[in-house]
Formats: sequence, structure tokens, C-alpha cells
Amino acid sequence: MCISISCYKKGGWLQGKHGYGTLVNISATTSDEMVVITVHPHSISSAQVTEVIVIPSEANVNQTLTVSITGKREGLKQTETIIIEVVMGEDWMKSYATEMRDKFIPWLAINQPEFSITTETKWAETIVNPKIIVVMHYIFLSEDWEMYVTWHVTIPPHDWTRIYLRHRFTEARPTFVFEIPSVKGQEEPQVIKIPDWA
Repeated sequence: MCISISCYKKGGWLQGKHGYGTLVNISATTSDEMVVITVHPHSISSAQVTEVIVIPSEANVNQTLTVSITGKREGLKQTETIIIEVVMGEDWMKSYATEMRDKFIPWLAINQPEFSITTETKWAETIVNPKIIVVMHYIFLSEDWEMYVTWHVTIPPHDWTRIYLRHRFTEARPTFVFEIPSVKGQEEPQVIKIPDWA
């Protein structure tokens, strides 16, 4: 699971004049020693975003993890608590999610070359929601981008797929959304409005 936070989260990460403009130091902890947590970068300014990656162990299956993410700056401290439910299952969506992702990449390489996303871009991946629902969710991470892939499990012409792009470490939410209105209709990707929840 990947959690992204910015130092001005929820109306202000460490608001106040004391130490304003200095870096915020981010840490993350959980009471379970079997859980692996990485924080990168550890220190951020107001224009940066930290990514906290939480990797449970098999022993955590069917448990609920509590992760505390703390920001400190010049004597100020603020903590956010994240609850993560760990369930048993296999990542059976990776292959299809990769297929959906790859439908956008050639188009992005031609129409959005400033993104530097091409067929040569390397991606890591993680499932977002293992439960079977009408809209499926998956995340891919390159060195520079988080690509959130969703697709509608239905028949044409409602079989759309979308990608939400967030520039890692500088953006807290997606700033670009592209949609293929019908996958089986082999329609071209198009720019769509960013939804309020993104």
C-alpha cells in the first residue's frame, strides 16, 4: 500500500510562524515489527510530497494495522493516523491492469512528450482494492509518476478505462486525467476533467 501526504495536508501541515519556511521531517511508525515502512523523502518543504509505503507481512493477514505518520518542524509536531485492513488474496488484476495502462502509453508519448512516459518507462505496481467491484483500481509507479488506472467492468459502449497522473514528490493529487471511452471500441484516449475526489 502506498500513502502520499504533503506537508500542507488538511488545511496546513504544521501551521504557525515558528520555523515557517524550514523543512518538515516526516516519520512513520506502527506497533507491529513485522511491517516494513519506508518514507521518502524524509524531509520536505511546502512544495514537496512525501510517500509512505507500508508493506505488511503474511502474519498481518486479517488484521487491522494502525500507522502513525508524524511531521516535525522547529519544535512543532503533528501526527496523522492511517488505518489499513490486511486481507488474504492474490493479485489477479496485474495482467489486465498492465494491458489498460499500455493502451495509453503510446498516445502519451506522442501527445504529451513533456511527461517523458514511453514504452521504455519502468514501472512498479501495487493493487489498490482487492475486492471485486464494478470499477477496478490499480496503481503503477515510475521514477517520476504515479499512474492510477481504473476501468469499468461492463459491456460497450460503457467499457471505459482511465488513468490519473500525479507527479511524485511534488504533487499531492493527480493533475492529469485521460480516458478511453470504450476499450472494445478501440477509441483514442482523451483529456477529461479531474473529478473533485481526486
